[in-house]
Amino acid sequence: MSQQAQPTARPDEAAAEPETPHLDFEGTTPYEDYVKADVLTHLQQTLSDDPAEMVFLVTTQVMELWFTVIVHEWETAAHALRADDVPTAVAALKRSVRELEALNASWRPLGQLTPAQFNSYRGALGEGSGFQSAMYRRLEFLLGDKSASMLVPHRGAPRVHAELEKALHEPSLYDEVLRLLARRGHAVPESVLRRDVSRRYEPSPEVEAVWTALYSGDEHDELARLGEALTDVAELVWRWRNDHLVATRRAMGAKAGTGGSAGVAWLEKRAQKYVFPELWTARSHV
Repeated sequence: MSQQAQPTARPDEAAAEPETPHLDFEGTTPYEDYVKADVLTHLQQTLSDDPAEMVFLVTTQVMELWFTVIVHEWETAAHALRADDVPTAVAALKRSVRELEALNASWRPLGQLTPAQFNSYRGALGEGSGFQSAMYRRLEFLLGDKSASMLVPHRGAPRVHAELEKALHEPSLYDEVLRLLARRGHAVPESVLRRDVSRRYEPSPEVEAVWTALYSGDEHDELARLGEALTDVAELVWRWRNDHLVATRRAMGAKAGTGGSAGVAWLEKRAQKYVFPELWTARSHV
């Protein structure tokens, strides 16, 4: 049985090339209008002549952008929890997990700095320190790690100070979680629900018992899955703090940090703390 001959392409079709992208724009490109790449790539004003300073500066700026995205995700999750919309909250938390992974990877280029390399431009930083990052402070406030004293460095920037003060007095992400648990009938104590949200969250045995009960039940329950999403976040925050500690210890040993911080000693203390503490301690009782 003979096969039918396939139709052959016309010469003009065979020679045709893919359509050329649109190259001629009035003014800047739509990509530039949206991304503002020209602005981003001209924000790097180094303070020393050392070529290694550029990676330090750019990596720090990238960290600030990731802080901004993660704060957005956690605020989205908090608003959803306030509206009893757990799926939207979990989706935002899961996105933030991938973003935290990218943020944590930022330590890799910095983690290879030798003391000599870091010291070659460290003096140019003066009193500048990542401890002074306003966006990172908002991130910490959302985790429930609050302190009014952390607003002091930002008194000279009214807009930033106002945003931080607002965040200080708003419920944290975890506060919204615990309020949701109470609305769903779980025995979160009034002392936790009515606590001063501008202060650092302290663990509660009763909240631990709530998580123990949830984890002892159906693992596919909506609230148990919310707990696991929060635990993923908490684990990566802990890894962030530890990676920061290791990178700092490698670059500067036990010397005092920039901006008057205690350097490694302060980071070691931070690395010992977990956020959403009862999600960790409850596991011992399941």
